[in-house]
Parts: sequence; C-alpha cells; structure tokens
Amino acid sequence: MSSPAQTPETTRIHNIGYRNYDGPRLGRAYARRALFSQSLRGAYGLGRSAKSKVLPMILFAVMCVPALIIVAVAVVTKAPKLAIEYTQYAIYLQLVIAIYLAAQAPQSVSRDLRFRTVPLYFSRPIDRVDYVLAKYGAMASALFILTAAPLLILFIGSLLAKLDFATQSKLFGQGLVSVALLSLLFGGIGLVMAALTPRRGFGVAAVIAVMVISYGAVSTLQGIAYGTDNVDAIKWMGLFSPVTLIDGVQTAFLGAPTAFPGGAAAAPGAGAGAVYVLVVLALIAGSYGVLMRRYRKVGL
Repeated sequence: MSSPAQTPETTRIHNIGYRNYDGPRLGRAYARRALFSQSLRGAYGLGRSAKSKVLPMILFAVMCVPALIIVAVAVVTKAPKLAIEYTQYAIYLQLVIAIYLAAQAPQSVSRDLRFRTVPLYFSRPIDRVDYVLAKYGAMASALFILTAAPLLILFIGSLLAKLDFATQSKLFGQGLVSVALLSLLFGGIGLVMAALTPRRGFGVAAVIAVMVISYGAVSTLQGIAYGTDNVDAIKWMGLFSPVTLIDGVQTAFLGAPTAFPGGAAAAPGAGAGAVYVLVVLALIAGSYGVLMRRYRKVGL
C-alpha cells in the first residue's frame, strides 16, 4: 500500500536537537589509553560497584600482609637478612595470584564477549590490535602491581632493618624482573583462557585449571622423579607449568633459590635456562597471537 502523497501543507521538519560534533578528535592513541586505564581500574574494582572491589582488595591485602610480618620480624630481631628472598615471594603465594587472575581475567574480557560490545569498540577509531594491547597491558600491569607491591614493602623494611643497601637494591631489582616476566606470562595465559568463552564461570574454571592443576601435576611428577633418583628429568618437567617456568628462569639467571625437588642439583643451568626463557617468550607471543585471532571474528 502506497503512502499518501505529501504536500507542502502536510510536510513537517522536526528539529530534535542533534548537532554535528565539532570538538577535538583524539584518535586511536587516546582511545587505546582510555581502554587500558578503564581495564586496569576495573581489575581492582575501581569505578565499579562496592561488591566488585571486595575480592581484588582482599587478595591485594593477602599478598602484602606476609611481607609486613617478615619486615616486622626483621626489624624487631635485627636479623642479618630477610626471611624470604624477593624472587621466592610470588612463588610461595602463587595460589593467591592464580585466584586473582581467575577472577579478573574473565571480568576483563568475558563481559564484552557475552554482551557483544566488542563491535562497538571497533566502530570507534580503534582497531583489533589496540583492543588486544590495551587488555593485555592492563592485565599484566594489574598483576605487576599485585606482585611488586609486597616486594616494595620488603625493600623498604630491609632499609628500616639497616640491611646493606646495595645488596638489597640488587635483590629487589631481581625480584622486579621476575614478577614482570611472571605478569606478562600469567596475564597472557589468563586472558586467552577467559576469551575462549563468553561465560565468566567457565573462564574462571579454565584459568584455575591451567594455573593450579598444571603446577600440581608437574610438582607431583618432579617429586616422583626425585624419589626414583631421576634428578636430571626434574628440570625438563618444569617446562610444562607457568609457575615452574618462572622458577626455572629466575633460578638460572637471577640467582634465585629453586623450589624444585632436589634443590640446586635439579635446578636448570644456563643451557636449560635458555630453553626456559625461549618457552616463556614463545608463550607470551603465542598468547598475543591467539588473542588477535580470537578477536578477528568477534569484532565483525
């Protein structure tokens, strides 16, 4: 059915208030920084509901409390060294880091997938590479804050305990290198697991499975190898878990004591350590590549 012809008497033009935007256009770099900042703040519940702040802030406190206790003991007892090495701290508290990653990685990406808001990001002056870099950078930065803050507490406490400044500065620097590498590796793996599904619960389970179960399996196999006097195999088994990978790298190149069964005899040397570094870098690059591939179709 055709509509009735419009005449000058029946035609109306309605002004509903829309105007062209004539302000500054800040471009991709600004949009990427804004997405990075929003994702980093979101990893600690900032800018979100009070309920969203509870878990990340509790986990941050749990990471820092042992460092405060160690510092208090060192100051009171005037100990000649801290009770724990800087490079060991994240390894001992790996479960807290895994829980934080399992909670926050899906929060960072799963909601965008579930509510199909990714195409809205890409309708702006932002590309797939900008989205992935912003999310990856924010997750790695959030993990670095989580793991570096207690190291800073240990460093400040060591100075209050009047330990040697040069020695503590060197050890603190080694610890920062270790947790920076850990943050990049764990952040990439966590985001990949979370991006595989739009359902947050499945993402949480996937991250926990990769981080916790892989470490438990590798540690068990290493214990069996040590018990059967197959010490040489222990260092190669460490290639199959994110936590033991970081342990192997810092043992080989940062002078850290190893958590492997058998101690120094089972720890990777320079040759095996180079393999550890290559595997870590390959996993970081691979995580980025998988995320890029994942968002190639999602952004359509």
